[in-house]
Amino acid sequence: MLIDISYRKNITLSKTADPEVSGQKLRLRSGIVYATLAYLIYGAMPFYMKQLQAVPPSQIMAHRVLWSVFLLAIIVSVLGRWTSLRRTIDMRLVGLFAATAALIGVNWLVYIWAVLNDRILETSLGFFITPLITVVLGVVALGERLTRLQTFAVGLAAVGVVALAVGKGPNSLWIAMVLAFTFSTAGLIRKVAPLDPLCGLLIETSLMAPLAMAWLFLSSQNGIPVFGGDTSTNVLLIFTGFVTAVPLLLFSVAAKQMPYSLAGQFQYIGPSLQLLQAVLLFHEPFGLLHLFTFGSIWSGLIFFAVDAVREQRASRF
Repeated sequence: MLIDISYRKNITLSKTADPEVSGQKLRLRSGIVYATLAYLIYGAMPFYMKQLQAVPPSQIMAHRVLWSVFLLAIIVSVLGRWTSLRRTIDMRLVGLFAATAALIGVNWLVYIWAVLNDRILETSLGFFITPLITVVLGVVALGERLTRLQTFAVGLAAVGVVALAVGKGPNSLWIAMVLAFTFSTAGLIRKVAPLDPLCGLLIETSLMAPLAMAWLFLSSQNGIPVFGGDTSTNVLLIFTGFVTAVPLLLFSVAAKQMPYSLAGQFQYIGPSLQLLQAVLLFHEPFGLLHLFTFGSIWSGLIFFAVDAVREQRASRF
């Protein structure tokens, strides 16, 4: 009996001391930290943008593009990605990213406008809808098939969206739908592009940069200053590049250290924080109809997540 207990202890210790297992646990923990930080930054974006209330949305958009290019170029240099980027880039790829740049440009501009016009609740709704719209686009454009549970999940979300449209009118949904469709469609196009998200965003913002510079120049000619009226506003404008590029870098690192399906679950931190800010901090109206709509979407996302976990487990055997 003593020998058996000792043997079991040795086995347990050997498993615990396995450097490969320990390394996997450490990578998973660091991945969770990076993913959480990434989406905490995304989630705090409305509060950040609200500090730029005195700056026109188009000005914020232009600064966000230009400072993102600057910071992304530094990150790509530090990571040594320029060589692989030069080898991969061609005119077809530039064409693809020109399309995604247009979609992301619309997404960013609508988002900034919505935040500054007290419609954060609708932006939150848009980002909750995005994963489900992505699934629908996969079916329509790529011929992918939904499981029964996934179909039920999408149907639940659709019921909530239709209820809000009927109860509040189409004007209550256009921001959410524009954000969801532009982001999902850009993601669909990126699927055929052999570039990581960092390099992809660098190309997209670089393509938008000439328009951003032209806009700032024309605005200055019409009496609108390139920068704000005080130092704090100018610092916040410069750091729009930081709050754009750094979360993407953090999530890219996190995705390499944990299963991608797990990393994807962290994306709901962002819209959840936006919803809390909209209701608790900025006092946007949130009635029973909103509760029904968000509840339908949350339920759909839960069913979808359960199905994804079940499918992942089944693929292991």
